[in-house]
Amino acid sequence: MARLQLNKSSLAREAKNLRTYQRFLPSLDLKRRQLMAERAAAAQAAAQTRADIEALGKRVGEQLPMLANDDVDLSGLVQVSAVQLGTENLVGTRLPCLQGIDVSIKPYALLAKPHWVDNVADLLRQVLELQVRLQVQQQRLALLAAAVKTITQRVNLFDKVLIPRTQANIKRIRIYLSDEQMAAVVRSKIAKRKRAAAAPA
Repeated sequence: MARLQLNKSSLAREAKNLRTYQRFLPSLDLKRRQLMAERAAAAQAAAQTRADIEALGKRVGEQLPMLANDDVDLSGLVQVSAVQLGTENLVGTRLPCLQGIDVSIKPYALLAKPHWVDNVADLLRQVLELQVRLQVQQQRLALLAAAVKTITQRVNLFDKVLIPRTQANIKRIRIYLSDEQMAAVVRSKIAKRKRAAAAPA
C-alpha cells in the first residue's frame, strides 16, 4: 500500500473516497438483505418440495402395495422428456427458473397390464416433476448462498476496512496539518520577536 501523504490534496482525496464508500455501502447492504431474503425463500421452497416428495412416497406405499409384485414390469414407464429452464436476474445474480417439465408415459397395452398401472404412472409422473423442481431449487439455493457470501464480504470490506481506514487517514492528515499550521504561527511569532528585538530603538 502506498505511504499516506500528509498534505491538503491527500486530505481532499481521502475525503472524496470516504464519501464514495459511504454512498455505496447502503446500496450494497440493501442488495445483501434482498439476496438473504430470497435465499430464505428458496430454502423454504426446497424444503416444501422435499416434504411433498416424501408425502407422495408414503402415499404410494399405502395405496399401491401391489408394486411389490415383480411380475409386472414398470421399468421405463415414465420418464422426463424435456425441461424448459429460464433465467431470472435478481439484483445482479442470474438464477435458473423452471418454466416447464414434459414427462412422457410409455404407451402400454391396457389389457396386458393390471388396472392399477394407470395410477402408478400418474404418481410416477408427479414424483419426477417434483424431483426436477427440487434440482432447480437446489441450484438456485447454491447460487444464492454464493451471492450472499460475496456481497457480505464486500459489505464487510466497506464497513470494517475501507471506511474506518479512510476516517483514520483523514484524522491523521488533519492533525498533521493542524500541527504544521500551529508550528508556522509559532515560528512567525518568534521571527517577529527577533526582528523587533534586532531593530534599533
